Amino acid sequence: MSIAVTTDELGSTLAGFRFAYLLTIGDDTRPHVTAVSPVWDGHHLRVGDLGRRTRANAGARPEVTVVWPPADPAGHTLIVDGTGVVEGEELAVTVTRAVLHRPATVPAPADAACAADCVEIQQV
Repeated sequence: MSIAVTTDELGSTLAGFRFAYLLTIGDDTRPHVTAVSPVWDGHHLRVGDLGRRTRANAGARPEVTVVWPPADPAGHTLIVDGTGVVEGEELAVTVTRAVLHRPATVPAPADAACAADCVEIQQV
């Protein structure tokens, strides 16, 4: 069963995570992964300290994903998809979808849409 969480709660959700991985797509269509420390400003995820490749990738292909691994192996991973815009020295990501995800502890029914323990974070 999913529990809806609004993006108004994204800031407090982030408090439970230490760092994230930013995924961008390069010219060769391969993912580029960088460890980052995003901050939620109430409207956007703000990612600073962009490297040359990350900046170029986000400028050419603004669809990005940010993944926060759980501190506890039994915890949820936070996965956020969004559209990024390079603004000076940082990337401003407009969130398009966010979900807390972890493998299910019991097998899902055959007709289940997802075989994992997911909590969708709804946009407001």
